[in-house]
Amino acid sequence: MPKIMQETSKRHIHKGRSIGFVPTMGALHKGHLSLFKRARDENDIVVASIFVNPTQFAPNEDLNKYPRDIEGDMEKLKSHAVDILFFPEAKSIYPATFLTFVSVEKLSDKLCGAFRHGHFKGVATIVNKLLNIVKPHRVYFGQKDYQQCLIVQRMIEDLNIDTDMIVCPTIREGDGLAMSSRNAYLTTNERQASALIYKTLMAASDWVKTGNETTRTIKHKMIEMLKQEPFFSEIQYAGAYDTENLEELAELKKKILLAIAVKIGGARLIDNVIIDTG
Repeated sequence: MPKIMQETSKRHIHKGRSIGFVPTMGALHKGHLSLFKRARDENDIVVASIFVNPTQFAPNEDLNKYPRDIEGDMEKLKSHAVDILFFPEAKSIYPATFLTFVSVEKLSDKLCGAFRHGHFKGVATIVNKLLNIVKPHRVYFGQKDYQQCLIVQRMIEDLNIDTDMIVCPTIREGDGLAMSSRNAYLTTNERQASALIYKTLMAASDWVKTGNETTRTIKHKMIEMLKQEPFFSEIQYAGAYDTENLEELAELKKKILLAIAVKIGGARLIDNVIIDTG
């Protein structure tokens, strides 16, 4: 199947058609659909992939439970004029002889990487493989996974991959919760409680913009605000970070990443906003 996808892309490229690519793990929502629309607006051919990548899940994570809805996904792809669906089997991506992995140093062990060991090695490896298979002119990701975006962008630049990466705005529910396939895990009460993540980011944004708070104080206030919600079983991180290297900031600067990761019920939810104080 990867070979067929490669040959298909080659034929379109030979005819001078631009290819836009949206890699997904399925269970598509409005966030994914916004990426398809952007790709449709900017390219002649739109390719989507659905592949729940086993190498980015640790043994204790939710690989087997990860939401899957291929029939519903197919309908969404058709309604958003996606030209090609690449839906490979795991054995075609990782045959028994597979030995090669891609690791982006320094960026992969911070934030989510500190809690999901080996996760970003799996992400970098599968994205590298997909880009080599699909050969897109442009690839589209959502800002919700900011660390992933930063790692993929660094890999593209470091390995001289001939594609442009487009990072698109996070798509949110009416109460601000970032859309995610893992939101399907939430009970009604957990779903309502999760709105506090975005509220905390907005409060932190205000604290940054006033310039009267230190990064240490902002982090403390974010954590205290999140602690008010009993449904959050773990606050993995919350604070102000450097947008380029993901280091926790010792002092405010012009551009800041505010980011949060919490566990609630059977889900681990992440979100972020970027503040540019000008």
